[in-house]
Amino acid sequence: MNAQLDTQLSARTDSTLAFATFGAGCFWHTEEVFRTQPGVVRTSVGYMGGHFENPCYLDVLARITGHAEVAQIQYDPAIASYETLLALFWACHDPTTLNRQGPDRGEQYRSVIFCHTSIQLKAAQDSKAQLDASDRHLDPIVTQIQAASDYWLASEEHQQYLFKKSLKRPQQ
Repeated sequence: MNAQLDTQLSARTDSTLAFATFGAGCFWHTEEVFRTQPGVVRTSVGYMGGHFENPCYLDVLARITGHAEVAQIQYDPAIASYETLLALFWACHDPTTLNRQGPDRGEQYRSVIFCHTSIQLKAAQDSKAQLDASDRHLDPIVTQIQAASDYWLASEEHQQYLFKKSLKRPQQ
């Protein structure tokens, strides 16, 4: 993370920032959707919702842990509301496909919202109900809404993966 951002973060009190955690298929894509959103101060990717202590990427890929690939977002609610983040979540994937997004298949790619507070839980449930009642999708929404559990950070090579890879492209 850059030094300026780290300085800004250290100047804030923990009570001014909040966490949101979303699974919407491959965590690289999910993280990239949120990374540049105004009010988002930090993103990371990892695993949540499983039954296995300290899983690694290969454990989750092997479907032995029950975890979902997730992006965890630390944000300033005074700049980005949780409802704004939910709107990004719904827009960045197909919430009607069970345990898959595009070519990615397996429970680790499920659509899931992990709520850190009761306020987030209510907002997630309300937004899901509104989306399900709308004409946006022909099929029912299968997104799970659960209480946040232990978050296991993925290895450094997975953090900001798409951003890092775009920096390595040859200049044209």
